[in-house]
Amino acid sequence: MIGLPDTIQACLFDLDGVLTSTARLHRAAWQRTFDDLLREHSGPTFEPFTAADYANYVDGRTRADGVREFLRSRGIELPNGHHDDPPDAKTINGVGNKKNELLHRIIAEEGVEPYSGSVRFLEAARDADLAIAVVTSSANGATVLDAAGLTPFVRALVDGVVIRRDHLRGKPAPDSFLSAARELSVPPEHAAVFEDAQAGVAAAKAGGFGYVVGVDRAGQAEALRAHGADVVVEDLADLLEDES
Repeated sequence: MIGLPDTIQACLFDLDGVLTSTARLHRAAWQRTFDDLLREHSGPTFEPFTAADYANYVDGRTRADGVREFLRSRGIELPNGHHDDPPDAKTINGVGNKKNELLHRIIAEEGVEPYSGSVRFLEAARDADLAIAVVTSSANGATVLDAAGLTPFVRALVDGVVIRRDHLRGKPAPDSFLSAARELSVPPEHAAVFEDAQAGVAAAKAGGFGYVVGVDRAGQAEALRAHGADVVVEDLADLLEDES
């Protein structure tokens, strides 16, 4: 009924863009943050941050890694700084913290909504006695889960806070997914990963997970398959068999 191989014992979900529509809020916060920086560095030759930039350099990565990868693509170098740099600091972490401050304002104004199909799938996974974890590069994982009413489904959370605390490599390295599998006491080959980011799909494939579901919210189905997705769906409810 749940559209997964019989060997699967656990489901590891990315958060933004898979369970909740907050990927759109992240993109908006990144665009405003990066466009301000690009105008400052580029002047009249300013070229705005694009959806392709988000998919290629930022989506699925930790804040600092996303800033670093995108700025490198534009030939801009900044010092790393420290994770608690103020938002106006001209550092990798300062830029990331400016984005995070803006994201909190956007969430406060617009709220967080889970995808209805994702809620249906979470209910089905829980009813099937599959262990559930959320793995996100965002440091706001607990906040978003609470705001969306999804916390009761989740047995383990590996977010940006845990990644920094445990010195895990960010996606596309598999460390965060492997950490969640250990939390659930489930071998990677018996866990399914659900991801909408190319970096996240690549991380799941690198970790040897038993099934990788690409969730195509942005018209990148072929890219998700190329990075290692076993199946690509537009909504998690597409995996569920007709229950009528």
